[in-house]
Amino acid sequence: MAPVEALEVTLTAPVASFRNPLYQGMQIGLPCPPPSTVGGMLAATVGTWDEVPENTRFAMTFTAEGSGTDLETYHPAAAKPAYRNVTIKDREFLTNITLTVWLTTDLGRWEAALRTPVWPLVLGRSQDLATARTRRVHLTRAGRGTQGHALVPHATSPDPLTSNNGEQMQLPTAVSLDRARTKWDTYRYARTGTPATLDADYVTSTGQALILLPPPHPMKATA
Repeated sequence: MAPVEALEVTLTAPVASFRNPLYQGMQIGLPCPPPSTVGGMLAATVGTWDEVPENTRFAMTFTAEGSGTDLETYHPAAAKPAYRNVTIKDREFLTNITLTVWLTTDLGRWEAALRTPVWPLVLGRSQDLATARTRRVHLTRAGRGTQGHALVPHATSPDPLTSNNGEQMQLPTAVSLDRARTKWDTYRYARTGTPATLDADYVTSTGQALILLPPPHPMKATA
């Protein structure tokens, strides 16, 4: 089968932080960005979700060299004024991160947008700026590859009972524009990587398995 051309996007940042939205009133960090965060970053490059095709999908891997905890001002969103008091909370963060995203559609659009983004590239908090590099690559379609540091849907794991497939997480895939609705899906991710192999949508020249994640467009959260 002929190789498929794709756009490989490598984003790096000295610091990034991804709060787990399942915990209200607490600042619990995630080990990787959820698909909704990566989708929001892509939307920022073109300026608005209106410019993002509704069925845009991507595959991704993520690594971090270290972690830590800092202090952040926390503004509770509560109906009662008594619960809106500003306070200081610990905030977990990751250091020297690398997020790699593969896009297989609209390559020219994303290549141009990532080179000259409408809004600054951030991952997680607004102050956590990132740098992006792009290149065209060729992928093998429908092969078997190594899971490594890829975020994959739970259903595609080689064996959900195998411990080296990474941890299971509920992550937001898409968030409606008014933030009233969130589409949640179950994923697996190995912080230190895993040699587990699985059937993939695509495989890179180095054997990395790539599985396209569900579309993160806000319309998917309102359907």
